[in-house]
Amino acid sequence: MEKKQGFFSALKEEVVRGLSPSRSRANSPGRSGSPMSGLFRRKKDRSQNYVAHPEALIGRSGSLRPMGEALAPLMEGPDPDGEGVGESKRLGSGLGQWMKGQLARTPSVTSAAAAAACRRSDLRLLLGVMGAPLSPVHVNTTDPLPHLSIKDTPIETSSAQYILQQYTAASGGQKLQNSIKNAYAMGKVRMVASEFETATKVTKNRNAARCAESGGFVLWQMNPDMWYVELAAGGSKVHAGCNGKLVWRHTPWLGAHTAKGPVRPLRRALQGLDPRTTASMFTDARCIGEKRINGEDCFILKLCADPQTLKARSEGPAEIIRHVLFGYFSTKTGLLVHMEDSHLTRIQSNGGDAVYWETTINSFLDDYRSVEGIMIAHSGRSVVTLFRFGEMAMSHTKTKMEEAWTIEEVAFNVPGLSVDCFIPPADLRSGSISETCELPQDERGKGAIALAAYRAKVAALEKEHDSSMDNMIWKMEV
Repeated sequence: MEKKQGFFSALKEEVVRGLSPSRSRANSPGRSGSPMSGLFRRKKDRSQNYVAHPEALIGRSGSLRPMGEALAPLMEGPDPDGEGVGESKRLGSGLGQWMKGQLARTPSVTSAAAAAACRRSDLRLLLGVMGAPLSPVHVNTTDPLPHLSIKDTPIETSSAQYILQQYTAASGGQKLQNSIKNAYAMGKVRMVASEFETATKVTKNRNAARCAESGGFVLWQMNPDMWYVELAAGGSKVHAGCNGKLVWRHTPWLGAHTAKGPVRPLRRALQGLDPRTTASMFTDARCIGEKRINGEDCFILKLCADPQTLKARSEGPAEIIRHVLFGYFSTKTGLLVHMEDSHLTRIQSNGGDAVYWETTINSFLDDYRSVEGIMIAHSGRSVVTLFRFGEMAMSHTKTKMEEAWTIEEVAFNVPGLSVDCFIPPADLRSGSISETCELPQDERGKGAIALAAYRAKVAALEKEHDSSMDNMIWKMEV
């Protein structure tokens, strides 16, 4: 009886046959009759699957192997000698081709990992800046609008009061708005980082539609000055709230923390969802003129945060210099159709030049509909620009982000809603953090912000909460 050939004997013969210079690659009999041919044979569809999905490869013992495979592939793709896919190859030539393939494929795996890290960085920036921004100043919604008066009143102030009276009437009237004790809104959101600019070039996201993060948000409000919002996108969730005494926010990378400065309304509520708070916000504004927005003539109201509020919102080396809010009210309908706010932050590094960050948010409000007599904007979009400058000449960077949203449900005076729904989280940290914590720090070559004490504080918060990311994914389209 003929003795069966062992595995290592067969392997040795294959190596010797493959490395022998006397044997021709084209007519080697070992190509079809080798006992190793069945072992190293790969199917075409499986090869294509591994090439198309580099994330399915994992590093193990210095090599990249497909998950669930005991052996790494020795050959992928067509034979350079013209042999068809699916036929076995000698170990010598197959090993060389496989090594070439792995070396050629490694950059794609690296680039895929880099792209995934870049996308996570973009998502963090999107949620941090656009997830739950606050309005510039504190608002007391219990105070009625001032009576319209032109005596001993500057024309800019009296004009603003008249515009707000028209806005309140167009939104449903003050009596109806005062009857609302609480409110609920649910919507879909879609956000994307669309452009990145340096002093030498501008990089635009050509796959914006495919790279956009879709999600949704839920907003609850209750008098006086209480609100709570949850926004989820891309597998991460940001939630923030106010119990009337303090504002807090929770992100996967910083955990729960209080916001610097006085209690302020959520900016998302001002985007056509809460006309009473919006009117109260612009009580001290001035009318500075008119402008045409999307083919519609609008009055412009300007509101500036006072120095005391700016000082209270500043922390350590980060100083908020100004925060200005512009409201564009239609001369035809009286409704708010556009809102723009910009705040400038100065960050003084230890022994270095000061770095300035300017954050600008432009929001366009559309599709006003009546809900129980209150005019609510059911769709809109925002364009956010982060502009960094001041470190040295011609070293600025600018990041542009976009968000679109639609409102699915709105309800007022929801039964059962109580103050217990706005209690801050139990793990709320006593140390507050300013909005500068959401600025990009040394990401994708955007430059570093030299803040030793501030970074130490952020790092301490990140340490415990890196693993607390919510894995819920909302797959919604706007």
